[in-house]
Amino acid sequence: MLESLTESLRNIFRGVQSRGKVTDADLKATMREIRRVLLEADVHFQVAKDFCKRVEERALGQEVLKSLRPEQVIIKTVHDTLVEFMGPVEPGIPFNAQRGTTVIMMCGLQGSGKTTTCAKLALFLKKKGNNPLLVAADLQRPAAVDQLAVLGRQLGVPVYVDPDTRRPPEVCERAVKHALAQQCNVTVLDTAGRLAIDEPLMRELAEVRRAAAPDQVYLVCDGMLGQDAVASAEGFNRRLPLDGIILTKLDGDTRGGAAISVKAVVGKPIKFIGVGEKPEALQEFRPQGMAERILGFGDVVGLVEKVQEHVNQEQAEAAARKMFEGTFSLDDFLGQLEMMEKMGSVKDLLKMIPGMGALGDLEVEDHDLGRLKGIIRSMTFQERTRPDLVDASRRRRIAKGSGTTVVDVNALLKQFREMSKMMQKLSGSGMLGRMYDHRLVKQRRKRQKVRGMNLGKVLGHP
Repeated sequence: MLESLTESLRNIFRGVQSRGKVTDADLKATMREIRRVLLEADVHFQVAKDFCKRVEERALGQEVLKSLRPEQVIIKTVHDTLVEFMGPVEPGIPFNAQRGTTVIMMCGLQGSGKTTTCAKLALFLKKKGNNPLLVAADLQRPAAVDQLAVLGRQLGVPVYVDPDTRRPPEVCERAVKHALAQQCNVTVLDTAGRLAIDEPLMRELAEVRRAAAPDQVYLVCDGMLGQDAVASAEGFNRRLPLDGIILTKLDGDTRGGAAISVKAVVGKPIKFIGVGEKPEALQEFRPQGMAERILGFGDVVGLVEKVQEHVNQEQAEAAARKMFEGTFSLDDFLGQLEMMEKMGSVKDLLKMIPGMGALGDLEVEDHDLGRLKGIIRSMTFQERTRPDLVDASRRRRIAKGSGTTVVDVNALLKQFREMSKMMQKLSGSGMLGRMYDHRLVKQRRKRQKVRGMNLGKVLGHP
């Protein structure tokens, strides 16, 4: 996500760093380079101009010219200005408790990923403890109703389909009554789109709005379109006042222009971003996290949220305990890989870790996890528990069974041995015990005992 923009900015900052002290002329030249990079990323030209002007004013105000590390001052100023341009954003969705169901109207052009995003939003809400209802009101695009019905079944979310009418306003009005009767506290309306903003589309959306009286109206925009996405958001907002924007396809070859420009141009916040094809790949938009990822600093808060959502706390603590005790097996490693796979793209996860984004193109792909899992699953239970038993003949058998090579099997076993040795060294130095104590024991002590024993005593802590 945003790799080209990140790398271009990183090159500019390297150039500033190589100069040591910078002059007023150096600063102006740097800002011209940043403006050029933003325009190449398809940032709106006026936004790029205002952005660079504000950064330059702030950088001068912080006496960047006298700083020993001027690139740090510039990076910090660029970061803070990015956050300001993309925010502020009120997190979450304001619910209408008095009405009984909060109605969210989703609109957008064809091809923006609107129907898929409706399903992702419903799953997001369901995981938050809500009872959402999806409404198939896109009667314009062939198979849109069937697509939403299939997605609803896959995610375990009910879908309202009305075969008795071909009028979307009637469908939405009846759907809201159905949601109240079924005690669905959120109703997500999937409305029709067009190839472009036209009068029939806007008239239909206006009728749906009158009939369903939505509490929130969100526009789904294709993040890969850059300024075109911003232009469509402007067009919709003029005819149909929006409450927020959802940018999709930010995991693809997107240049970042829409993410930086849309709030400044349209005046409406980005509420969510789509970062993949999986149903879970919808995130609440955080301006600070996006700014950090644009600059290659990772997104620690976003990573923690992903971990909390997908990682089983009990399993994580058990794995940490086994590492501490030196009994962590390949079976345990397999469990960690499976949990990691649930969290999304491996490359994107690594880029959320501070410092990893600075490594450039990371040679880690999602299929690497599949290959590792295949190798481990081709082992017997005894081999997973005691990897030292895996001799040359066993390695050939495992490679054949997993569709890999002996070299791949050797690499996995070598990495696992090195990880085990590192854990043993940490355990011997007492470092791992302190890490474990700070990260897990305090939380665990508050909740329960482990197998009838205090976890601190199990680990040798008072």
